[in-house]
Amino acid sequence: MDHSRRYENSLVAILFFTWGTVFLGRMSQLYLAPYFAPEFHLGHAQVGAVASALAITWAASTFFFGALSDRVGRKPILVPAVFVFSILSWASGLAHSFHQLLLVRALMGVAGGPAWSTMTALLEESSPHGRRGRNIGLVVSAAALVGLAAAPVLTTQVAARWGWRSAFFVAGAPGLVMSLLVWKFVEEPAARSDTYEKPSLSEYISILRYRNVWLCCLGAAGFMSWLFAVNVFAPLYITEVAHESATTAGFLLGASGLGSFFLGFLLPSLSDRWGRKPILLLMAAMSAVVPLAFLVPELYVYPAVLALIVFVANSGQGIASVVLVLVPTETVPSQFRATSIGLATLAGEVMGATAAPILAGTLAQKHGLAVTMWLAAAGSGLLFLITLFLQETGPARAAMLAIKPRIRPNVPEQPDAAD
Repeated sequence: MDHSRRYENSLVAILFFTWGTVFLGRMSQLYLAPYFAPEFHLGHAQVGAVASALAITWAASTFFFGALSDRVGRKPILVPAVFVFSILSWASGLAHSFHQLLLVRALMGVAGGPAWSTMTALLEESSPHGRRGRNIGLVVSAAALVGLAAAPVLTTQVAARWGWRSAFFVAGAPGLVMSLLVWKFVEEPAARSDTYEKPSLSEYISILRYRNVWLCCLGAAGFMSWLFAVNVFAPLYITEVAHESATTAGFLLGASGLGSFFLGFLLPSLSDRWGRKPILLLMAAMSAVVPLAFLVPELYVYPAVLALIVFVANSGQGIASVVLVLVPTETVPSQFRATSIGLATLAGEVMGATAAPILAGTLAQKHGLAVTMWLAAAGSGLLFLITLFLQETGPARAAMLAIKPRIRPNVPEQPDAAD
């Protein structure tokens, strides 16, 4: 049965590794910047531009293809997106100039954006109410385990031994396998049967009537400003300002990503009971500690202590689960799930992942790399402020507060026992 516990667990496992490999391909360029930037003679602004090129095409495609998947289904969009993204990730190692790398990464954004909105919408539709936060948090946290914890260690170690081109080849390979597994084993959600009512094009604008949607867009901008300012410029700050090795930078960012993995599924799981809003406030406050810790020179004398601090403070993937997926999809009518995810992601990618790295890189050229860490902390502060005005959408918390949540149930509640 489509929503049996057995299939639910299998779906979570497949999508966990699929999203992890996609994020590995996206983030690899950030950790390899200390290797390819000198070869291509890139300044800080150009390094930020490479990240921004992928982000802006990702933003447009996640919204467009997410909305399209609300009409045609998830798998016809998801499978080719993961496959093409992985091919382009591998092809990044073939670039021989800044402009070639810029083009390949921009095309990667076109392919990678649909993976995010369709994958999370598919999972949200396939999860009972009481396990939405847990399932989505677990899958989204794969970005932290693979893309933020394993990727900096893996890519820098491969690059140190065999060159940065080989590191791109390694990063692109796993996604090809995962696209085949999605095609073979993932089913279209039961809610998307032939009788499912497809929204008309004129109805899509209706999601803008919800205050939570606007607030999630602004919160996403703050979150992604934090995420990409840290991950684009922290490796450069650690190597150029703190004068540590690239492998030390990989170790510190790997510890931060590993912490984000654990908190990324723990805190959204708690939001199923305690509510989305209080958990999001907690995560916004915690995340600000990460870039500020990198600014303390004394901590580099004790790298294990610094690694521990960023490990326990990085709640980034939990933020993504709540502000980009759970709150938007629990706010809008059910036929606009992927559209709402795509819209929040579009705003975050344009304002946070595209504009913020360019702004941070430009400011770094004039005032030094430390300003990029302050900009990241400001992004967390913006998210905290925006969260104060969100309406609670978690079913359990809303019921406790006697609030009628603006949701349409995804699926009927299923028994916990396996079929």
